[in-house]
Amino acid sequence: MITQKDISQILKKYDTSALTIGVLGGHSGLDVCEGAKRLGFRTLAVCQKGRDKTYSKYFKSRKDGSGCVDEVILVDKFSDMLKADVQKKLLAKNTIFIHNRYFWVYFDFKDIENKFKVPIYGCRELVKLEERDQPNNQYELLEKAGIRMPKILREGGKKLDKATLIKIFEKHFVNGGGPLLVKVNEAIRGYERAFFLVVKPQDYFIKGDEMVEKGLVNRDDLDRATIEEFVLGAQINFNYFYSNLNEELELMGTDTRRQTSLDGFLRLDAHTQSALLASGYKPTMIETGHIACTTKESILEKAFEAGEKFITQLKKEEKAKRITRAMIGPFALQGAIASFAGKEEFVVFDVSMRIPGSPGTRFTPATYYKYGRGISYGERIAMEIKSAIEKNRLAELLT
Repeated sequence: MITQKDISQILKKYDTSALTIGVLGGHSGLDVCEGAKRLGFRTLAVCQKGRDKTYSKYFKSRKDGSGCVDEVILVDKFSDMLKADVQKKLLAKNTIFIHNRYFWVYFDFKDIENKFKVPIYGCRELVKLEERDQPNNQYELLEKAGIRMPKILREGGKKLDKATLIKIFEKHFVNGGGPLLVKVNEAIRGYERAFFLVVKPQDYFIKGDEMVEKGLVNRDDLDRATIEEFVLGAQINFNYFYSNLNEELELMGTDTRRQTSLDGFLRLDAHTQSALLASGYKPTMIETGHIACTTKESILEKAFEAGEKFITQLKKEEKAKRITRAMIGPFALQGAIASFAGKEEFVVFDVSMRIPGSPGTRFTPATYYKYGRGISYGERIAMEIKSAIEKNRLAELLT
């Protein structure tokens, strides 16, 4: 893996008065670029040909001060960013890269850890732990941190025979267990999950077989998909920022997911929903965006407590040398507020160990309470980098 010593050597060649903030053209790229421009940084997006106009045309920086993307580097495919000539350009522009979900969807984890020599703001090895088939993954970290999470009936990556699965399902439902959620990777877009619900033992096999036959998922992925308790509650994502300079956890804002085709299905009247289901229609839950939302103040302390527990656990992992660096900057705990025996509880079913794709969080009140105005993730990252430069601590934030 590229070491801190390697990063320090690269930084010695950088002109920190002329840094460029780099992103991949997608996910949260515009959020990062707009925030970086506010703090006076130049911005650059590496874009895949055919998917670049958002950055190269519609939101490019202009002489009148509009726009936020100063420069675009076009590549045939995102993974070409690893090519020597592209990295050379990025290094020559004193680039600090802000990784996002795209960064890990289109690259091999090992290539990012070992071959991408451009300094990354954040921990380059943590994002792979979002994947449930990785050792020391997000579920293991949540469990060790003592954060409430859904009951897991089958861990991701573990194959169980049909008889064993039926026994597990029967035991769950006989004991009054509620719906189960199956998280299986899509066949075409392997980085996205094709969720489906199970309310009786045979549902898993019937629905799973249908999805395989339609080419929506692969059999091997289905056989190793995570099966967990479906938490019936108000879904919410708590989006955090951990300042390594101040050693302080901040709440950036809250949002919830928009999913197709579920969102459209739920807008139909009950009669039409029933008719569609009877005809064999199966709503999908593919994430297509987020909606900014709020939560009552009595929940906030629970949210901060969960965030603090997660940060503390990552520091323990670093101390035990199971990871090289703990959390740097943005992350999110995604879950639901559910009621158990009349008591509200935050249940976490997903972790984003990098900037979440949630630009609407600036319009929720959390940053207003702290800073007196709405602050985007992009601006908060830029604030941290600028402060680190002034304090001569930039190397502490980069991997």
